Amino acid sequence: MANEIVIKGAREHNLKDIDLTIPRDELVVITGLSGSGKSSLAFDTMYAEGQRRYVESLSSYARMFLGQMSKPDVDSIDGLSPAVSIDQKTTSKNPRSTVGTTTEIYDYLRLLYARIGIPHCPECGREIKKQTTDQVTDEILRLGREVRDEAVRAAVEQALAEAEAAGSAPDADKLAAQVEADVKDTKAIIMAPVLSGRKTEGTKIIADLQKEGFSRVRIDGEIVKLTGEPVKLDKRIKHFIDVVVDRVTLKESATSRVAEAVELACKLASGRVLVQVLDAAGNPLGGGERKTSSGATGGLAEGEHLFSLALACPEHGHSMDELQPRDFSFNAPYGACPDCLGIGSRDEVDPSLVVPDPSLTLNEGVIAPFKSGNYYPQVLRAVALHAGTDADTPWEDMPKKAQKALLHGLGKEKVRVDYRTVDGRDTYWYIEWEGVLAAVKRRYQEAQSDAQREKLQAYFATIPCETCGGKRLKPEILAVTVGGKSIHDVTEMSAAQSLAFFEGLSLKGQAAVIAIPIVKEIRERLRFLVDVGLDYLTLERATATLSGGEAQRIRLATQIGAGLMGVLYILDEPSIGLHQRDNERLIATLERLRDLGNTVVVVEHDEDTIRAADFVVDMGPGAGEHGGHVIAAGTPAEVMAQEGSVTADYLSGRRRIAVPAERRRPGRGSLKMTGAKENNLQDVTLEVPIGTLTVVTGVSGSGKSSLITDTLAPALANRLNHAHRRTGPYRKITGLDKLDKVINIDQSPIGRTPRSNPATYIGLWDDIRALFASTSEAKARGYAPGRFSFNVSGGRCEACKGDGQIKIEMHFLPDVYVPCEVCNGERYNRETLQVTYRGKNISEVLDMTVEDALHFFENIPGIKRKLQTLFDVGLGYIRLGQPATTLSGGEAQRVKLASELQKRQSGKTFYILDEPTTGLHFEDVRQLLEVLQRLVDAGNTVLVIEHNLDVIKCADHIIDLGPEGGDRGGTIVAVGTPEEVAEAEGSYTGHFVKRMLEADRKLAAAE
Repeated sequence: MANEIVIKGAREHNLKDIDLTIPRDELVVITGLSGSGKSSLAFDTMYAEGQRRYVESLSSYARMFLGQMSKPDVDSIDGLSPAVSIDQKTTSKNPRSTVGTTTEIYDYLRLLYARIGIPHCPECGREIKKQTTDQVTDEILRLGREVRDEAVRAAVEQALAEAEAAGSAPDADKLAAQVEADVKDTKAIIMAPVLSGRKTEGTKIIADLQKEGFSRVRIDGEIVKLTGEPVKLDKRIKHFIDVVVDRVTLKESATSRVAEAVELACKLASGRVLVQVLDAAGNPLGGGERKTSSGATGGLAEGEHLFSLALACPEHGHSMDELQPRDFSFNAPYGACPDCLGIGSRDEVDPSLVVPDPSLTLNEGVIAPFKSGNYYPQVLRAVALHAGTDADTPWEDMPKKAQKALLHGLGKEKVRVDYRTVDGRDTYWYIEWEGVLAAVKRRYQEAQSDAQREKLQAYFATIPCETCGGKRLKPEILAVTVGGKSIHDVTEMSAAQSLAFFEGLSLKGQAAVIAIPIVKEIRERLRFLVDVGLDYLTLERATATLSGGEAQRIRLATQIGAGLMGVLYILDEPSIGLHQRDNERLIATLERLRDLGNTVVVVEHDEDTIRAADFVVDMGPGAGEHGGHVIAAGTPAEVMAQEGSVTADYLSGRRRIAVPAERRRPGRGSLKMTGAKENNLQDVTLEVPIGTLTVVTGVSGSGKSSLITDTLAPALANRLNHAHRRTGPYRKITGLDKLDKVINIDQSPIGRTPRSNPATYIGLWDDIRALFASTSEAKARGYAPGRFSFNVSGGRCEACKGDGQIKIEMHFLPDVYVPCEVCNGERYNRETLQVTYRGKNISEVLDMTVEDALHFFENIPGIKRKLQTLFDVGLGYIRLGQPATTLSGGEAQRVKLASELQKRQSGKTFYILDEPTTGLHFEDVRQLLEVLQRLVDAGNTVLVIEHNLDVIKCADHIIDLGPEGGDRGGTIVAVGTPEEVAEAEGSYTGHFVKRMLEADRKLAAAE
């Protein structure tokens, strides 16, 4: 019992009261058809109960902050450990979250650079050394001279202007000498920054300063006189306390006094001196307005200078404080770039969105924001004429000078605009043309309505910050190096390159002793990233841009780094997005997690992972209502011998996805894109035969998403669908005349609220509501189709607003959803439910499965056709009214496919699918392939990004990218039919396809 997890009476979702015993400290794979109950067992039962028990063990005070968890519908689970879920839905969308911060590698890097980093001057690159008291004194006096000289220059200019206005012409030299004699010397306050950016009440610090005889301190930018009364600050916010050491006039005769003040300040503030230079009248610089350096920013106001006897460049005067880990954080004001605040980018008007289709002319509306209206088209024609071109020349053929004039403006140069008003009058005027980009930005800032602002927002894109170049940190922080590289240089490398750098890092003396434990942790974490197949990711990569599989494997690497044992880890398809070549490394990582002494439960469809498992649980036999049973449980060999298991049939070869008898070669030409250079793409030329099922594959990080998702898909959407999407750089695209639209079918949800469901998404619900409205009972009552909608008032139950359930908020307990007492969960009011069709009311139809509805509506062709497409994509088990939020990514994608299948095909549509086999069982993949082949048979072109070998072997055409990931990828290594790619040298995909085709031939021969 101690070595087993015993589950009894699990009934969560579609589980059919199952009993199951799973061995502890083993690698367990739960597999089965999509919707068969795998996630219900692993996440909604085992994980939910493990998490709930852990939370219940905490005090009620702690539980108040963690939130309550409801008990899953299960009789008992024995032998359960604390559970950790590593799923695909926990990726942070925060732009500050990166691979480095998520894996904690960046935290160790910050510590390393703070402890052994060598600072350099950001201007001259010279290593920064300590300053002496004399150097600081000289620098303060120089600052005073600069301020005084500026005041003299301003006064002379003013006196000359006044004399000129009065009609006299004084001697400039004499006037300058007189003014210089009148202008007083600059003053300065010399302070000791004793507290910087810390939360404190400050009572003791200030009391100690009073005892030492200091009468003034500056607290958060405001100078306060110490009267002997106790001072108490708000301890919840960070404070800055500077002791006023002396107020001096900056002149040569005061050198010794300045030096004494500097020495005293350094003694009080551990070698630091803060100087605020004042104007001749003794007021702070910057127009007399006091700009504080208090808690919000930690920065310096105008006229303030911080010196350190520790670190400074003697030539350029760049001072640096003692380095702290927080200085290297782009999430703290101490090190973050002041312009982008550490994000590394900002929103600007993107020329590629303003000119989405360069083949158009100005008269055809090439400038998307200004293609309509009366004013801007005429102005643009005038600017084009002024720049030496005309409005009938395609944008791509225009001279670069004309393009620049139109986009970026002509500065102060005047342009004549011959203008025809709306009522037909001709006029003209001269304008200073600001440029399309500036005009869009100005109109966005001046927009009065949200609709107008939203329309113009479409032309903005995120670009790197000009100040820091996208590096997120201040120049002086970026000038700190270890091994000749800055912290940003290290984060720019891929995980594999970073690992090589730290393994080859050679340090001497004290630095080596300090760095040993830090570098050891960095190397281990980098090695974990490499082991889970993420060697191509850079540490600066934003986690928001990662795929679900990549994010999950990062969390997996982090968990291995934690080194916990006795934990129940539950993973959701970690092989997603992973090439077959990298599968072995992932499996070895899972085995390592198990060998630490943990139970690893993996929901997975990958054949290699199933075969490597210690214990396999096969759910089924069908999906949805037809699933929820344990069909087989045991070692992989025991499961494969089981009769009646679809999984076992595919693993043993009793069933297989057959290779097509022949590959399509339609001869209808091709879509060709040349010169793609997004991310790591190396001037790639892509050619997709029209009318084929084409698969783009390659190892992880080879550039598939950069080529298709970031370049081809938006380029086609802009040209064919008149969208305004940012497109990766490319030279030319041809073959568009053979297509009429592009459709991207991804795995994003079909709706964000429970009110959205498969029936509403594919347009089926409108037909059903119209059918009910056409019944004699509905006509007699005067009901229109709107009466049968649960989204609007009229026919719905108003007590629950058509939801069928009401949320009850409970204190110290989880929120409870109870069926609506008025409609009993049926969503509609009593009068609406009295209208029936063939004995069923509208609520009962909502609760039908697709399979049941197909028989029920078999005599209604329009409804049957839409239901048939849902059934054909393998969704016969889902309910018509099933909330969109409960559908998996694979199910949502197949609902979208069904929506496309039921439309009338033009034969000129270009479909793009990104890893559609995610979450699909072998049998589901077979059904998906049948659907894709139907789309191609109708004359359409289907382009799929995929690693699944069953999909790859069934393709008409393969485009294989590689040879490796990251910088070593970005080229096309093989193209052609699967048979041709299988023989290609240097193609990892070809190696696996060859093995797959040979195995298929043997199975076919045996049959």
